[in-house]
Formats: sequence, C-alpha cells, structure tokens
Amino acid sequence: MSDSTLNFPRTIGIDLGSRTSSYCTVEPGGERIDEGVLKSDWLKMQRFFEAQPTSRVVIEASAPSRWVSEVAASCGHEVIVANPREFRLISQSDRKSDRNDARLLASYGQFRPRLLRPVQLRGVKCQCVRTLLAARNLLVQQRSKTITFVRSQVRNLGFALPTCASHYFHIKVADQIPNALRSALEPFMEVLVSLAEAIRKYDREIARLCKEEFPETAALMAVNGVGPITSLAFVATIEDPSRFEKSRDVGPYVGLAPRSRASGSKAPQLSISKRGDKGMRRLLVSAATFILGPRGEDSDLRRWGQSLQDRGGQASRSKARIAVARKLGVLMHRLLVSGECYDPNRRMQHTAA
Repeated sequence: MSDSTLNFPRTIGIDLGSRTSSYCTVEPGGERIDEGVLKSDWLKMQRFFEAQPTSRVVIEASAPSRWVSEVAASCGHEVIVANPREFRLISQSDRKSDRNDARLLASYGQFRPRLLRPVQLRGVKCQCVRTLLAARNLLVQQRSKTITFVRSQVRNLGFALPTCASHYFHIKVADQIPNALRSALEPFMEVLVSLAEAIRKYDREIARLCKEEFPETAALMAVNGVGPITSLAFVATIEDPSRFEKSRDVGPYVGLAPRSRASGSKAPQLSISKRGDKGMRRLLVSAATFILGPRGEDSDLRRWGQSLQDRGGQASRSKARIAVARKLGVLMHRLLVSGECYDPNRRMQHTAA
C-alpha cells in the first residue's frame, strides 16, 4: 500500500454502524462528490459497491468490518481497514459524528493512508477458532464464579469444603454440602456438571483441530508450559507469521511490550502497553507462570526468567513473568517460521526486561 491514489479515481470512507453506515466519496483532488447513509446489510452494501468505479474503500476495524471488506473486495475495490486506536486519536473533535468520521476516513485514505495504521483482518477459519476458544474461556469463568458462590454460602454456615481442582469440584464436594443448603445449592451443582461436560467437549474439539487442521501446533507444544489451547490460540491469533518482519514484533502485537516515558536523559520503563490481544496475552502470561513455577522444566528460557526473579522483590517476579511471556511469544513465532524442533537448551538472545 502506498500513499498514492493515482490508480483509484475516488476514495470512499465508510463509518460502519450496526444498522446504518455513513459514507463519503472524494475525488483524487480531495473534493467531496457524494455523501449519504446506507443500511448495514450484505445486499445493500453489495449493490452500493457494484455501482462504484474501482475505488479505495476505507473503513475502521469493528464487528462488521470483516464482511464489509469481503463484499468491497469481491467488487474489485482496494480495502483499507483502519486501526481503531489510531483513528480515534486522529478523529478527536468537538464536532465528532458518523458523517464527519466518514469524511475523515475518506480524506486520510486519499492522502495519508499510512497514518491510519491499517490492520489485517483474520480469515474466517481462524476467527471461528478464536470464537471457540473464547466460548470455552467463558464457560471456565462461569464455572469459577459458580464454585466461588457455593464455597461462600457453605462458609457462611461455618463449614469449609475441601480444596480441589475446579474440574473435579462437582464430584469431590457433592456429598459434603450441608443438608440445610442442599435444596438451595443443588441447582448450582447441576450447573457445574453441565459446565464440566461442555468444557470437555470443547477440549476434545481443540485437540482434534490441533491434530487435523493445525498440525503446526505440535512444534509449539514441544515447549514446556504450552498446551493445545495456548498453541492453537497463538496460531489463530498470528495467522500469517510472515506478516511480522521480526519475531520480536509479536510482543507489541499482543500488548506485552513495555511502555516507556522519556524524561531528559532517562527513559524509565513503565508497565506493558496492553494494546494487543487480551486473550492471547493472558495465555502467554499463564504459560510463563508455569515455566517459572515449581513444575517448570529446565530450559534456557526458565533460567533467564529466574535470573530476573533473583533481583528480588515482588516487582521483580512480576516483571520476570511478563518478560518470559514476551520471550515465549518470540520463541513460538520463530518455531512457526523456521519449522525447527524446539531445543530447550538452545540459548536465545536476551535483552534486559
């Protein structure tokens, strides 16, 4: 993509909405030649794009941006999907409206498209995988909340339920609920049984996907602490490893890059940016926690993380965990790109956390 629009007779900026979308069309010189509102449905969008000469279409990344971009591309248009964070910074104004946003998208798409920091939309296959993983995670969260509620109610009567893994809770404590609470808590125990079965079904499907449709996950699972869920999520999130010029670019992509605020000659390191994919960041941090924990196997990554922890204090442990999570993302990307087998003792290039 270049900033030049000589190959496009016009640029169309569209501010997408769930029901209606505002659009603005500009000529190469920047003159607005058409504005309006159209319904946000597939047929109306298709008719609209079919009626346009080959154009550059600029939209902001949002829920409908995937199918809208597919419709526009199928009609022969170039599509730019603007990074919503960058566009919000550009479009801050007291006169903000759907029409003005459409005008801005058209204007920047015409003259300065790079300022929109275009993003790459995921393919349908990877998006479906991410939906499956998100659905499983939601059920896991519901199970945790239900268990917490049951424990708190039993504790209120002066009793305590035994400690056990969440997926065994409904089995281990079923006969230890006080009789006075059975009628009230029995429906919750039934919910836990249903949640456990649903989560097991997801786990079986995840295992099948790893084996049959995403065999590259096997190389990632060779890393201690990386299981089917983390490896499949990583592949579906990264999707095309070649779009990252360097493996270390994965850190900022998932929000694990440290922020810094320069002041004079000093540039103190602050917390991580958290700008990227929240779910993938959570999984990488969880894997890093395992790697640095008592069950983590010896590896160059673990030894490096422990050296960061040894600096002392809770802050050092937290920084070490984030640093290992970031380095793990870099390692996993390199494994995808190179196709090499993981060697836990191969020394990686390490930089200060």
